[in-house]
Amino acid sequence: MISSSAGPRPADFTDVRATNLAVVLRFVRDKAPCSRADIAASTGLNKATVSSLVADLIERRLVREVGLTENRVGRPATMLVLDGSPYASVGLEVNVDYLTAVAVDLSGERLLSWRRSFPGATATAAQAVSAVAALTRRVISRMSRDRRQVLGVAVAVPGLIGTSGTVVVAPNLGWREVDLAGDLATALRDPGFPIQVENDANLAVLAEHRFGPLSGTPNLVYLTGEVGVGAGVVLDGRLRRGGQGFSGEIGHIQINPEGPACRCGRTGCLEAVAGIGVFVSATDPAEVEPEIREVVRRAKAGDRPTLDLLARVGRDLGRGIAIVTNLLNPEAVILGGYYVPLAPWLLPAATAEACDRTLAGDLGGCRIVASTLGYGAAALGGAARVLDSVDSGRLPALQAS
Repeated sequence: MISSSAGPRPADFTDVRATNLAVVLRFVRDKAPCSRADIAASTGLNKATVSSLVADLIERRLVREVGLTENRVGRPATMLVLDGSPYASVGLEVNVDYLTAVAVDLSGERLLSWRRSFPGATATAAQAVSAVAALTRRVISRMSRDRRQVLGVAVAVPGLIGTSGTVVVAPNLGWREVDLAGDLATALRDPGFPIQVENDANLAVLAEHRFGPLSGTPNLVYLTGEVGVGAGVVLDGRLRRGGQGFSGEIGHIQINPEGPACRCGRTGCLEAVAGIGVFVSATDPAEVEPEIREVVRRAKAGDRPTLDLLARVGRDLGRGIAIVTNLLNPEAVILGGYYVPLAPWLLPAATAEACDRTLAGDLGGCRIVASTLGYGAAALGGAARVLDSVDSGRLPALQAS
């Protein structure tokens, strides 16, 4: 039986075959090089079924043969590895000061990584759609020149994203009720591949879970270090979005009732006391990165006011992290975005404060670490989201001969 939102329904042959194709593809991704016999023994599928499924995946150029191995008992076996050379998965990110595009192949190898300045804080939603569409066209053109088919695009946005993909509200972009997926599909004239929209922190934690140093860790939390502060949560190996997709808004947990005003209209939110805006006075988003570099320069030079500010922000960040550790008991909390260059000064204070405020000893086994994926983590997570769709059975169609 196959379950759906409407309840159980009978699984037809197409459903079963798509599921089995996904099972075999995931096995090859995880265990390659491997043989057909390895797949049958590990998945419980019979050998004839495995041979048929592998032939289908080879025809789609998702898997390829790489020769024989004799390093086993019995006859030499033909080994299989991922192929996917005709395909690309694309992730994009819209932020207050930049746009990012990342394309990867089926193995996660980066095919391109672009970052462009963009006045997201002042641009209208229509202007953003136009800019994202233009960047997407450039990516598609580049992939076409490389003879790769784009399997899908997932766009990261800092805000509340409904289950339908609508941007319900993105305070730092000034958006409300923006059908970004639909508007982008229209701007691209229905490009022939799915377009998904997701919260930036959710996609960033997917990138960490699939590609980061802690890949495969079942329980992870990622904190975006941008003008806004959001949390992406993976528990028991799965992204947790909440009932309507609005989970992770840790930036609007009140840390200090007497604290400064937040963009959301409240006071003392984590975003207001420990977001990057604490360090940045520029009204031009393009100046955020240079100001962060200046903070790093002053900290390295031992400037006392700068070091004191970093310590205070680290403590406030630790208070927010303690809420996460007490509630979710993750194995790691990963600081991303502009927190990364500031991590040498933020981490000690944040860790000490979180330890003091977490009921379980030693942070409940949690580590607080800086991301290694760079500013493109959310876009990379968008590409990972498309790959997840392929792994779940949404395979590219067979090409007509």
